[in-house]
Amino acid sequence: MRFIDVASKFQSSVTVTNISRSSESVDGKSAMHMMLLEATMGSVLRVHARGVDAREAVDALASLVEQSFGLNPTPPTD
Repeated sequence: MRFIDVASKFQSSVTVTNISRSSESVDGKSAMHMMLLEATMGSVLRVHARGVDAREAVDALASLVEQSFGLNPTPPTD
């Protein structure tokens, strides 16, 4: 749901493909479509956006994934 929340903040269309499973592309703003990806931990996803803020959408979504969706925060350094 965090992915969908972030994707929905942008005007651009967002599509996602689980290339680990050779699945078709789905709407990255739709919870039902995203469930169809069957993307488990370790899946390789391709995110594509098209529109006026496409670059910003992809950057924000990539950052979200790279940060493990905020579920495993990095411990503070001393």
